[in-house]
Amino acid sequence: MRNKKLIPFEVIQKAVAGEPEAIDAVLRHYTAHIKYLSMYKGHINDYTQDRLKARLAEAILKFRFDR
Repeated sequence: MRNKKLIPFEVIQKAVAGEPEAIDAVLRHYTAHIKYLSMYKGHINDYTQDRLKARLAEAILKFRFDR
């Protein structure tokens, strides 16, 4: 039985390999959390949201399974 809250391992492998569709799937998975973290005085700060997405994309591409 799969946990629907988790990103499938295959998608993570593809994202780490740099496939744009997989990276987008990971970003979509974390969209709600990114929006929550981007809130400032009850409104979403677009700059903060874009910066968090960029940092997540950077982290995905730097991730290594061998460590």
